[in-house]
Amino acid sequence: MTASLVEAPDLGKLLDRGLGELGVSLTREARSTLLEFLHIIEKWNRVYNLTAIRDGARMVSVHLLDCLATVPHLPGSRLVDLGSGAGFPGIPIAVAKPEVSVTLLDSSHKKAAFLRQAASELQLENVSVVCERVENWHPAARFDCIVSRAYAELTEFVTSSSHLLAPGGVFASMKGLHPFEEIDRLPRGFRVSKITKLEVPMLAAERHLVLIEPV
Repeated sequence: MTASLVEAPDLGKLLDRGLGELGVSLTREARSTLLEFLHIIEKWNRVYNLTAIRDGARMVSVHLLDCLATVPHLPGSRLVDLGSGAGFPGIPIAVAKPEVSVTLLDSSHKKAAFLRQAASELQLENVSVVCERVENWHPAARFDCIVSRAYAELTEFVTSSSHLLAPGGVFASMKGLHPFEEIDRLPRGFRVSKITKLEVPMLAAERHLVLIEPV
């Protein structure tokens, strides 16, 4: 029988090592919260297929460290995670940046239920969950940063969510390989402001963060 993630003491060491390589400083409480998040995912995975990755070490690198690598590059005090799914990247960002208000948006009722339960169990007071399609959602206040991981191609990402962006805000798309062709297809009215190649510890894959702003 595979040991529970919470019974795997090496995961804490892996997380600490990865955070050190990223240069991201977190409190002991925040690090414990992130590991507890993996445990919650493990429990819910028995009923819902939240992630195909079951190995704890892989979850630390592919999920936690991959998301945390974006933290130094995300501006603003209000952030929305489009198509949050199992809470990536929104929940790791919320844990790392408790001063930022983070909204997790997903149109799946099952995933929204999971996100609400996870935020409650982790006592994340800066997190709210919305179950709605992005194009149908019109919140009272807009966001400084709209982030996504594997949500859609860049064109669909920016056009479907531009009504959510506050003046001066940015879109932040997490990508694998440098998305040259997607950038070429961006519609008029949007431009790439910065592309950062992310070096994610223990992840042998290219990762890029693409920041886009309205012109």
